[in-house]
Amino acid sequence: PSETGEVHQRKEVCHWPCRCPPVPACTPGVSLVKDGCGCCKVCAKQSGEPCNEADVCDPHKGLYCDYSEDEPRYEKGVCAYLVAVGCELNGVYYPNGQTFQPNPLYKCLCVSGAIGCTPVFTPKLAVSPCTRVTGRKKPGQSICGLGQQKQLQSTNYRLMSAYRSLPLVLKKKCLVQATPWTPCSRTCGIGISSRVTNDNRRCEMKKEKRLCFIQPCLTNMLKKIKISKGKTCQPTFQLPRAEKLVFSGCSTTQSYRLTFCGVCLDKRCCIPNKSKMITVQFECPNEGFFKWKMMWITSCVCQRICSAPGDMFSEL
Repeated sequence: PSETGEVHQRKEVCHWPCRCPPVPACTPGVSLVKDGCGCCKVCAKQSGEPCNEADVCDPHKGLYCDYSEDEPRYEKGVCAYLVAVGCELNGVYYPNGQTFQPNPLYKCLCVSGAIGCTPVFTPKLAVSPCTRVTGRKKPGQSICGLGQQKQLQSTNYRLMSAYRSLPLVLKKKCLVQATPWTPCSRTCGIGISSRVTNDNRRCEMKKEKRLCFIQPCLTNMLKKIKISKGKTCQPTFQLPRAEKLVFSGCSTTQSYRLTFCGVCLDKRCCIPNKSKMITVQFECPNEGFFKWKMMWITSCVCQRICSAPGDMFSEL
């Protein structure tokens, strides 16, 4: 109630029983969610768009419906971002909620420290009937009208997937899927790589992390690794003796003699080719124990395509 005693009646936007239209096809990057009435599948509202109890804001982008400008009814709102941390990619900082395009093939969004990317429409490299010219027209000159060009442009586009398709495995009525492991976050020393997989009891897509150790941080690496005569690369090497691993001030309870990726005399770099997963246990002074999954390298390959760690577009 206001100071005058007047009561503002909110407009009812939900009606039951539910009567839903056909499920819409949302544009790339827009979530398909259930409306606020719990009835129908709708395309979530985006930043700056109007919202209410039924038209919900995109929850996967950290959006909420801000009713502050509709006082005292609080009936109509505008989708806005929650205050959260920004993101960093290849040395560039992006504030929470910012849309950016670090690569021509993908459009990305920063949400609470995480970066989500969706493919942009990329034209197929196919011969268009508009370029088939005859008579006196110059080669390559279009003979299509503006309307035909727009129609051909829309039909000649395709979506590019952000992840490669991996072999699917049926495990206890769960179709196990996983994205590739990201590159190790560090080129030397212990780093972290991650992937998204539903290989768990509930068959839910969750982010999984593991430790990775590509190379030790040694000065003058070339002088300490022996490269065979007549060769330019040594794909793998091991340290003289087993050592305990140190991570976040804690050390492993066991010593390990890991296999590391080597070095080359030319401009090639060596990256893991085959590996397996092990579990290592760390002991922290006065804090107890914890366990981590870790990549155990079994072989490496040397190649000319080298990229910085964390570059999600290195394989394009």
